[in-house]
Amino acid sequence: MKPPIFEYASPSTVAEAVALLASKDGNAKVISGGQSLMPMLAFRLATPELLVDLKHLKNLDAISIGEDGVRLGAKVRWCDIESDARLAVSHPLLAEAIKHVAHYQIRNRGTVGGSVAHADPSAEMPGIAMTCGARMTIVGSAGARIEAAADFFTGPLQTSLQPDEILTEVHLPPWPAARRWAFLEFARRKGDFAMAGIALHYDLDGAGRIVDAHVGAIGVADRPIRLAAVEAMLNGNRLDDRLIAAASAKARQSVDPPSDIHAPGAYRAALVATLLARGLKKSAV
Repeated sequence: MKPPIFEYASPSTVAEAVALLASKDGNAKVISGGQSLMPMLAFRLATPELLVDLKHLKNLDAISIGEDGVRLGAKVRWCDIESDARLAVSHPLLAEAIKHVAHYQIRNRGTVGGSVAHADPSAEMPGIAMTCGARMTIVGSAGARIEAAADFFTGPLQTSLQPDEILTEVHLPPWPAARRWAFLEFARRKGDFAMAGIALHYDLDGAGRIVDAHVGAIGVADRPIRLAAVEAMLNGNRLDDRLIAAASAKARQSVDPPSDIHAPGAYRAALVATLLARGLKKSAV
């Protein structure tokens, strides 16, 4: 199919982009890398009157690493993350997750902001944002605001972004050097969307007990989720085979995935349990 007829604009400032979005009263779309939006246009799942291209906006393609964590501009591409050697230390969970994003060609064009704003429940970057407690910087007609990931993702392909707002930055909290972590997902073919995935990280206290466990899942709900019951089970305990088995069972009980043409819901739930067990074992090495 061919995309619908639309107007096109390529503003040079965020303020100009916001004004263009506001002028169409909800009938405009932002385009960044275009890896999700272009197929939607081709299938006419999206029919905007106006596309607002962010390619000429400056200062949205930087990766900043400091004491307050990692800041990713909305125009940062997956290949930018892959090629930034600092992230192997500053945020290895992010660096590992991005290896699973689609294929080489898409990683050369797809962007952080595009993926987060698209909010596919099976996508890696929304999962990392949710798991790590990211904070989104959003700019609109009313000014700038900060939104926690838990409030930002509201449903399948749905976020709290208003029609006149643009996501400009994703901020990931600081990453302690000794933190334990793992990212695992399962897809039919490498580069396909995950049927299920697990992202986790935790710290250890002086006695080797888990503290501040974060366990996130993708592909098993209408948005990326945190498995709070699993986190509570892990916190305060030493990681051993018995705890891993119990956490795996709890993970399976904590999700209720839908069935679709790719897999039954029960299969996805079993995947979550298996991936969590594998992830916890991997994090302990």
